[in-house]
Amino acid sequence: MDVDGTSLKPVPLRDVRDGGPLRHALEARAGARALRDECVGWFPRTAQRCIPALDGITRRWLMRSRSPYVDEIAAIAAALGFPGIWFLNGAYEWGCTALAREEGAPWLARTLDWPFPGLGRHVEIARMAGPAGEFMNVTWPGFVGVLTAMAPLRFAACVNQAPLWRRTRAPALRLFDIAANAVRTWSLRHIPPDQLLRQVFETCASFADARQRLELTPIARPVIYTLVGCASGERCVIERTEDGHTTRFDDTCAANDWLTPAEPWEARVGGDLMFSCSFGEAGGNSRIRREALAAWDGRFADASFAWVTPPVLNRFTRIATEMCPAQGVLRVLGYESAAGFELPQPATLTGEVRIGAPALA
Repeated sequence: MDVDGTSLKPVPLRDVRDGGPLRHALEARAGARALRDECVGWFPRTAQRCIPALDGITRRWLMRSRSPYVDEIAAIAAALGFPGIWFLNGAYEWGCTALAREEGAPWLARTLDWPFPGLGRHVEIARMAGPAGEFMNVTWPGFVGVLTAMAPLRFAACVNQAPLWRRTRAPALRLFDIAANAVRTWSLRHIPPDQLLRQVFETCASFADARQRLELTPIARPVIYTLVGCASGERCVIERTEDGHTTRFDDTCAANDWLTPAEPWEARVGGDLMFSCSFGEAGGNSRIRREALAAWDGRFADASFAWVTPPVLNRFTRIATEMCPAQGVLRVLGYESAAGFELPQPATLTGEVRIGAPALA
């Protein structure tokens, strides 16, 4: 049974190698609308009325940036015909935890933690392709970037939100710092980090190529990438600022702070924690998630998602993913908040794709 008391549904697998995200949005129009409604419904009613204005701001920013997918977003927004598409393509995830390690071959596991409801029950796997080959994108209809994906026999990667540059220290002033950083982002004409990751999956043939592009391409805002390849030793965490990077090949686990915290950077917090969590508590929240996942001693090959337990599992967990590009394996499990439970519960069946498999297992 799922969080609403009905039968759990499989994670859809959509072949959009021809047509990409526009075809995905058109084929899953009802799902795109339901997802938009659930995500927007999380905002206060006054903020919901601002969605068209937020669309306009996001559209102007993306058109100023070096986004290669602006025309695609415009086509999706026009085809679906409801507000929110531009805004959701400019949104940035609140928090995540990721681990790259080896079990005979490199594996990458990650949770995506957003306060938006619906992301877990509406998650899909899009089979996409670019000049470098095919890749499996864990995504939603209407979204053009890549947050989590696996390219069989090439590499797998994911995005974690980087810490926040703070001008103040009071929890109540985080919103001010977020707004001030947004003004800086507006002034830059770099590619958004999630869209760079999609470009990498479309055009990079190897772990080495992907690593170099993720390290050196100027980006619109800081980010943490976790990347694994197919050969032993091909795993790293890339901590990015707009124009700089630090790459590590040990301690390849990441949450939402730099491995070595540095003021005035502050680890990310989200949802109702944003206005209550102190500077030190924010860093502690990120650290305990990273350390707990790094210490997990089970096996990803067991396909049990047994690592998704507190504190990695938290109130905002929406998706858990396991990936091994050497074996061509990708697994996805959606989560949603559930009545009677303190923490989110599975909202889908486990979706599994194996290289050459025509459908989910």
